[in-house]
Amino acid sequence: MELLAPCDPRVIVCAGSNYAGQIAEKRRPWPTQPPLFLKAPNAVVGPGAAVVHPAGLRRLEYEGELAVVIGRTARDIPAASFADYVLGYTCASDITADDWRADGQWTRAKSADTFCPLGPWIETDVADPGALRMDTLVNGRTVQDGSTADMVFGVGELLAFVTRWITLQPGDVLLTGSPAGVGPLVPGDRVEVRIEGVGTLSNPVVGTEPLGAPGTT
Repeated sequence: MELLAPCDPRVIVCAGSNYAGQIAEKRRPWPTQPPLFLKAPNAVVGPGAAVVHPAGLRRLEYEGELAVVIGRTARDIPAASFADYVLGYTCASDITADDWRADGQWTRAKSADTFCPLGPWIETDVADPGALRMDTLVNGRTVQDGSTADMVFGVGELLAFVTRWITLQPGDVLLTGSPAGVGPLVPGDRVEVRIEGVGTLSNPVVGTEPLGAPGTT
């Protein structure tokens, strides 16, 4: 049985630099408010679906993340009441074309087709999203090993901040950031994101032929 993506978000809001370990690893300044960016909905694929490594790209990166799925309309919500607006949680791979950050903004780097695997399902019984073990594996080798307790801004703080300006609707998704250990993917790899009490999201990485190559249009 093939599992599809567990939701069809209209909006995918992402928090960058939201894990203390990654901030220290990359020697970034400590954020005073959540740095945000968007991924386009076309990037969403489900568990088991292929992540496509664009032709000519030098570096494709994995980032394992906890994804929050919205359950009801959320506008200017108080941080303390965030759970009233959350349907549940799932795993996410925030795939990034690192070369394309040179565009000066992250739209292309973050939003190519297949760059947002979600799954394997929505877990609705998570008592504390701020205390979950999580890791990322590439070809069975652990490359990220952390906990959501390392988040700078928790789920409530993130949702309160985001919904001051962006109204989130049922099925929309918030990605909460990634631990230290972000690294490269190449065709033939398999990337897995495992989150305690949520599940395991597994996706293969495949190559693509350059535009104009035989068999392409």
